[in-house]
Formats: sequence, C-alpha cells, structure tokens
Amino acid sequence: MSDKKPLAGRVALVAGASRGLGAATAEALANSGAEVLLVARTQGALEEIHDRIGAAGGKAVIAPVDLLDGEAQDRLALGVAERYGRLDILVQTAAILGQLSPIAHFTPELFERIIASNLTAHWRLIRNFEALLQQSTAGRVIVVTAGIAASGQPFWGPYAASKAALQTIVRSWAQEVAHTKLKINLIDPGVMRTALRAEAFPGEDPLGHNPPTSIAPKIVELALPTNQLHGELIAAG
Repeated sequence: MSDKKPLAGRVALVAGASRGLGAATAEALANSGAEVLLVARTQGALEEIHDRIGAAGGKAVIAPVDLLDGEAQDRLALGVAERYGRLDILVQTAAILGQLSPIAHFTPELFERIIASNLTAHWRLIRNFEALLQQSTAGRVIVVTAGIAASGQPFWGPYAASKAALQTIVRSWAQEVAHTKLKINLIDPGVMRTALRAEAFPGEDPLGHNPPTSIAPKIVELALPTNQLHGELIAAG
C-alpha cells in the first residue's frame, strides 16, 4: 500500500482557521498532505497554526482576512485564482455566538452581526469560490453547523436562526451542483471543547467535552477525492 498522503497536491482553504475546530482541521488537512490556506481575522493566531503545521512538515499559507469584509473576501478569491487556478477543498467553520439572551433583548447591531458572521459571510464564500471549486478534479466543501439549529431552544434565537438558514442555503447549493464533480456536505460536530462553548456555558468543566482534534479527522474524510457523500448532514459528535 502506498505511503502517499491522501491529500497530497491538493489546495484547501479553511475559513475560521485561527482557533477551535478550524485550527484543528487546518492541521489535520496539512498532515494529510494538503497545502492549507489559513483564513481568519487574527494574524497572530494564524501564525501559531502556520508554525505548528510547518514544524510537522506540512505546508500552509496565512491569509489574514476579516470574513465580514466582502471586498477583502473578493480579493482573497482573486488571489487564490491567480496563484492556484483552482480550489480543491473549502472548509467553513467560522461562527460567533453573540450572546445568550431573550430574543427581544438583542440589539439590532448584535443581531445583524450574528447573521453577518454566521450566514452572510458564508454565502459570500460560496459565491466567491464555487467557480474555483469546479476547476478541481474533485472539489469538496464541508460546512460546519450545529444541532441547535433545529431545536428552537430559548435564548439561542439569532445563533440558531443563522445556522438553520446556513443549512438551508448549503442544501440548496448541493442540489444545484448535483450534476457536477463537486461534493458538498454539512457536519454537526456536537458539543466540543471550544471558546464558543465556554462563552455560552462559562461554568462548565470543558474537560468533559471532546476536543476539536477528535472531529477534524472526520472533516478530512469528507475532503478526500474518494468521498462520494453529497448533500448530507453528518452528526460527528
């Protein structure tokens, strides 16, 4: 059996790569041979991930981009097109909680920021990178969602609504490209040991939850050229 890494020669972009599941996924993709574009707003955190990937023998490129900046996203896509001419893997993990509060207590500004971060920014990634993904011999997209999107749980309204809307958009997109080589899937990682979880439940013992590194290999599986799942919502937690 070949020792070749399964993602050797493939180009992956991880949106939200500076921490949590995004960072763990970026490292797992690089360990599997992909060249990983690390996209997030915080350059210092991206540099730490970049250094860890390099120390492990992987390859990564830092792209400090605020995903809420539409024009910056547009420029990122142009840069990927000029440098690679394609994108093989797109992983969308970026999200914010905002706050836990009765729905009537959210300010318009915070409500709009949650929707912009968890929905609009992801739509823009789809808009910007679909053509480049179609240039791949086996384009793969993995979008992270949350089980709470379907629960109607109190105090989670804007976050849950943004995730539910994202799920609908991604499923619609998957149907639109079902006749192509592109494979698109949603993944629900379940409860994880992340900063977002700690923000929501500050009194919890985080050691009782799975680390993001336990979920990242499942995302790598969905990113493989051999993966034929499409339009699915995979519960990984």
